[in-house]
Amino acid sequence: MAREVVKLTAGIAGLAVGLAACGGGGDGASADGPPRDGDTLRIVGSSDVEHLDTASVASVGGYGLVRTFARTLFATRASNDFAETVPVQADVAARLPSKENGDVSKDGRTYTIRLRDGVMWNASPPRPVTAQDFVRGFQRLCNPASPSAGKGYYISTIKGMDGFCRGFGAVDGKDAAAMAGYQRAHGIDGVRAKDDRTLVFRLKRPASDFLNLLSLPFTAAAPREYDAYVPDSPELRRHMISDGPYQIAEYRPGISYLLTRDPAWRQDTDPIRERHVERIQITLGQDSPETVQQQIEQGAADLAWDQPVPTAAIPRLRDDPRFAIRETPSNSPYLVFNLHSPNNGGALGDRAVRQALEYAIDRSALIKIVGGPSVAQPLHTVIPPGNSGYAAADPYPTPNESGDPGKCRQLLAKTGHRKITLKFPYRTNSVHKLIAQSIAENLSSCGVKTELTADTGGSFYSDTIATPARAREGQWDIAAPGWTPDWYGNNGRSIIQPLFDGRSYGPNSTDYGGYDNPQVNALIDGALTAPDAAHAAGYWHQADQLIMADAAIVPLLDRAHTIFRSSRVHGAVFVPTAAGYDYTRLWLS
Repeated sequence: MAREVVKLTAGIAGLAVGLAACGGGGDGASADGPPRDGDTLRIVGSSDVEHLDTASVASVGGYGLVRTFARTLFATRASNDFAETVPVQADVAARLPSKENGDVSKDGRTYTIRLRDGVMWNASPPRPVTAQDFVRGFQRLCNPASPSAGKGYYISTIKGMDGFCRGFGAVDGKDAAAMAGYQRAHGIDGVRAKDDRTLVFRLKRPASDFLNLLSLPFTAAAPREYDAYVPDSPELRRHMISDGPYQIAEYRPGISYLLTRDPAWRQDTDPIRERHVERIQITLGQDSPETVQQQIEQGAADLAWDQPVPTAAIPRLRDDPRFAIRETPSNSPYLVFNLHSPNNGGALGDRAVRQALEYAIDRSALIKIVGGPSVAQPLHTVIPPGNSGYAAADPYPTPNESGDPGKCRQLLAKTGHRKITLKFPYRTNSVHKLIAQSIAENLSSCGVKTELTADTGGSFYSDTIATPARAREGQWDIAAPGWTPDWYGNNGRSIIQPLFDGRSYGPNSTDYGGYDNPQVNALIDGALTAPDAAHAAGYWHQADQLIMADAAIVPLLDRAHTIFRSSRVHGAVFVPTAAGYDYTRLWLS
């Protein structure tokens, strides 16, 4: 296996080189002169975030939002040079731990992290962020009310996390006091506050990506005030507390956010963020990307919240300095099968049915929908190019990427499932409706009917496809979510583990289809215990091959992000994992 691994690491080595940002789009303050403070940044878009609570935040939009008010021990910088966004940087941590500076034990299993001075909660009165606040953040990851989709990362890595989470799962998820009581009475062996300024983590085994895990928004510090509320409840959302440059001053669910300056934040305590605009106004409810684009071009808005540039506008904007195509190596979208659906006699639980449907999709049509080959490339693997474990493959080839309905029908006939009707919910923002309609036409050519349903409530992820009970009831059969890795670089587990580790299937799980293959699970464990990233990449690749042989999903596109800003926006630097500009770095003329 080790020999095979060596061949697979070329994609990792080339990551920083091959994924530089392309397109126009302006850069940071150096290109625009010194920043100017003040005024209101106006952001317009479609849907509210599925989760606002940092413990369970899961969307790229959510990542961009929480970056403004919630801080983690480590983070990554925004930049229009992709390579500069990959390395982990110290945030609330005073420095990067290493074996050389004594903060990582010789066996790689103990991390001692000291907090930087002066980081404050905007409580009344303001008070310091402590190590215990980070311990609380980790405890809240597996709360039974709104557990983190990323909890599997930590359960498989941190000592005692598994047992803590199992116990927490038995607590009443509607009782805030009971959940807070469990947190106070039970600790995580591997997450301890040595004192107010020092955290000690103990790992099950060395993890070469542990600092990446500590940079994810799930691990943000959580103030003691959160114990009074059910996690991610409407009540908590109205009482978010900030230790970042901005605070949520007003939240109208599904309608708008107003962020204002956090008076307790100081620039000299924050090496990642800045603060220039006075306020950030996010207005929701606008599903039409054309309307959003028009507002930005006319100066009525500054940025799109959750929609890329409309496909039809891209040709005329290519040379506009306000337009950019930014690299976000991703599986976006992909078609996921609900393996637990009882519909059609449980047809989607039959691997042969799913393998037949792999041949149905016309990727060339999807590429046209999203903006052409400069924006997207066809994808045939679970892991996209530029991510750990990627190796080019096409297990279900079709002529010119246009689908092969004849082969699909032929293979489907052999399964005995001749009449299939699939329930297909889709997102209403951006081009998701067009993508769903294109896929539905492809399936129709294969003799498969679809029932398209618009998910107009902005709950596509949180309620529709991430709720196992709805999956088992057959409320949906196929869906087209997207997946942007939680981090880049040494990131094999940020794709395979959250999407396909069946052991983590449950509420808020991103293993939407309920896929569970013990062989894949064993490969995940092998990757997590590998001595280095190069060996891990081999395990991730093998997992990719198995998942594709099982036809758990249909990969569709590796898609970059098109983005446009108004003429008055400056200092625009990109955060790939949030698919947007860093709001804390922007300033307005």
